[in-house]
Amino acid sequence: MRYRLTFGEKVFDAFNYIVLLIACAAVMLPFLNIIASSLSSPEALIRGEVTFWPKGLNVTNYQVVMENKVFWRSFGITLFIVVVGTAVNMFMTVVTAYPLAKQGLKGKNIILLLIVFTMIFQAPMIPTYLIVKNLHLLNTVWALIIPGAISAFNMFICLTFFRSLPEELFEAARVDGMKEFSILWRIAVPLSTPIMVTLILFYAVSHWNNYFAALLYINDFKQRPLQLYLYNLIAQFNMNEEMASLVESNVVLSPQGLQMATILVATVPILLVYPFIQKHFIKGALIGSIKE
Repeated sequence: MRYRLTFGEKVFDAFNYIVLLIACAAVMLPFLNIIASSLSSPEALIRGEVTFWPKGLNVTNYQVVMENKVFWRSFGITLFIVVVGTAVNMFMTVVTAYPLAKQGLKGKNIILLLIVFTMIFQAPMIPTYLIVKNLHLLNTVWALIIPGAISAFNMFICLTFFRSLPEELFEAARVDGMKEFSILWRIAVPLSTPIMVTLILFYAVSHWNNYFAALLYINDFKQRPLQLYLYNLIAQFNMNEEMASLVESNVVLSPQGLQMATILVATVPILLVYPFIQKHFIKGALIGSIKE
């Protein structure tokens, strides 16, 4: 039997579609403008004729970006920070959340209270900078990894999931002689794939988009991550590095087109990751929203 919608339900669905279309347009139109600007001719950009469709197809901007050694050096630094930083984040999060999920841990409430305190009252910028400086981490990638080695919010998400796992399974493993460390990595973590993938995505995107920490701790030109490179390129209008290779050539480029092409190349890699983990990410994001 086919269910017939009432007039009020049809109006509500129509309203939802309109709101979602507006939201999608607000997200996609700037992205389409970036793509169009990166593929348009310098003349069309100067005249302001480019909106959401390229005019005077031009791929020179991408050729310059692909041949830019400074860009790829910053790209490699960011890739290292994302991979190593996410691994450190996940290790610290898992080994902190697992024992706190157990009922018999002494002093657990005090530890959780201290962790919650860090979520409410964060360390000021100047003391944090002085600590990083005294640890001799300035102008190193570790200044972007170690201070944020664990997120209290993500730790609580992981802790909540660990609590939902059946304790009987862990008790059976202990009876068989398994140690807690083996139980964690051989049982708890494999059973927690959805939340693990979700947290990996959260941490990876955070590292990829983080430029404020780099702005504070990185002054060495050769140690700049990708986001700080983009900041200098766009916010500071520093085009010297990109235009230097074209001084002796007859190639004419628009700074705006080159900026848009650089932004797009820097954005696409993290976007390509999501389709491969979408299933696990959605499942992990819905944890706790449905109760059986």
